[in-house]
Amino acid sequence: MFLIRPIRYLFRALVDQEDPKALAWGFALGMLAGLIPKSSLLAQLALVVLCLARVNLAAGYGAAALFSLLSPLADPLTHAAGAALLNAGALAPLWTRLYNAPVVPWTGFNNTVVLGSFVLGLVLLYPAYRAAEPAFARYQETFGARFRKLRLVQLLLGAELADKLRPGG
Repeated sequence: MFLIRPIRYLFRALVDQEDPKALAWGFALGMLAGLIPKSSLLAQLALVVLCLARVNLAAGYGAAALFSLLSPLADPLTHAAGAALLNAGALAPLWTRLYNAPVVPWTGFNNTVVLGSFVLGLVLLYPAYRAAEPAFARYQETFGARFRKLRLVQLLLGAELADKLRPGG
């Protein structure tokens, strides 16, 4: 049954009448988490923020997966942005203080791609939300109603109800 649960969560996210704002913020935070290389603490912190925020996790995890696949394409841009920030003479005291602080070096901010990806994600966070909100609202009006009528979706969502009604479930 544990193999079907992620599929049910995905279908539930696609058919639920959830607020488009929660879906859009989940998408935007997932984009931020997906852009940052996963070997850094910054990516893990972005995922924690995604989990703690009152947003749609399915949209967030889907966006994180999508942007994790696309982020290597942005590496030349993020490397250049990170290098420019790390080499800026006016910011040198900030980088030194951050590097000497406890735990902060584990974030990987001193890696050009990590810093550039984080900054790119922060810059794109609100525009991604603004672009995703009307898209999710439009999706719910058209495809969501059709998707709910599919027999496979009804079976999987019914399996979730049966799982809840099962003793010990």
